[in-house]
Amino acid sequence: MYKRILIPTDGSETATLGLREGLRLAKESGAQVRIVHVVDDIGALSPSVYGAIYTEVTDQFRAAGANVLARAKDMAQEAGIDAETQMIEAMGEPAGERIVKAAKEWQADLIVCGTHGRRGLRRIVIGSDAEFIVRHTPVPLLLVRDSHSR
Repeated sequence: MYKRILIPTDGSETATLGLREGLRLAKESGAQVRIVHVVDDIGALSPSVYGAIYTEVTDQFRAAGANVLARAKDMAQEAGIDAETQMIEAMGEPAGERIVKAAKEWQADLIVCGTHGRRGLRRIVIGSDAEFIVRHTPVPLLLVRDSHSR
């Protein structure tokens, strides 16, 4: 059975579905849980272009990420799970890449994440962190799809 479950979240409804499922699995198996949030917008900004605003904006991204993780930790506690949380600053790397790296470093044996299930042009334009994880994960992956996104 799984002993270390990594659950990425961005605070969206779809990510919350993944979080709930990961917490359910952790409760049933007695697994440790690490909930991660990737701040991946920082790399899109350049200090040389944005100057003093750069610090303000990146601080806002970090604060928003801290709120996402606090809500996720509250959900875990309500489910009776003492979860760890980790904020990851991607600095221009895709979030999916950082999630795979976090799973390796923490030695997770399962990743559980929500996915929108986008296909075609919408996926290409928006990108797909879940697809990156599928292609590069070193461990089993459970994708939880929003039933309304079909």
